Amino acid sequence: MQLGLDFNLVETLVAGVDEVGRGPLCGPVVTAAVILDPNKPIIGLNDSKKLSENKRNLLFDEIKQKALAWSIARAEVSEIDEINILQATLLAMKRAIEGLSIEPKLALIDGNKCPNTSVPCKAVIQGDSSVPAIAAASILAKVSRDREMIALDKEFPAYGIAAHKGYPTPVHLAALKKLGPTPIHRQSFAPVRLASELFKDRTI
Repeated sequence: MQLGLDFNLVETLVAGVDEVGRGPLCGPVVTAAVILDPNKPIIGLNDSKKLSENKRNLLFDEIKQKALAWSIARAEVSEIDEINILQATLLAMKRAIEGLSIEPKLALIDGNKCPNTSVPCKAVIQGDSSVPAIAAASILAKVSRDREMIALDKEFPAYGIAAHKGYPTPVHLAALKKLGPTPIHRQSFAPVRLASELFKDRTI
């Protein structure tokens, strides 16, 4: 449910929601929802992409310790391929909101689209740079996904996943052309689909 609300509300439980992983060629899309505690301020919250890895890791732990509630959710590669990346992202956002231990009165969604959920939502363009709760969600989502991709690199070491986290870098695209896709690659994405056609008789 999307509402045209003024989100500068007082005495309201507001969740920030963000995603990481729409652009990569492999791995899940990961989302997070965070309700911050106004009595436990967290210094340095910002769009996760604007923070160093070390700072993100420190804030990741602090957010989990100080937030009133937080939730990390995902949509799997199979879901991305079945319903497309946009719908999978919205589904993962819905899961993050509904996974909160406290139901928010309002969810502020980074971007221009809202998931279909019973919680009132408002989309906030570039919210991860302007809304602390969304920034916190972006940090939880990014750190969580990055750690998962580093672990997956050990299963598929020839693709350089630990470095590029699944994004279509020259190294990743070259590996796809040389080795073909793995089970964690998104077949609905054009570079993966083209690589699959070249390696259709080969199992990775």
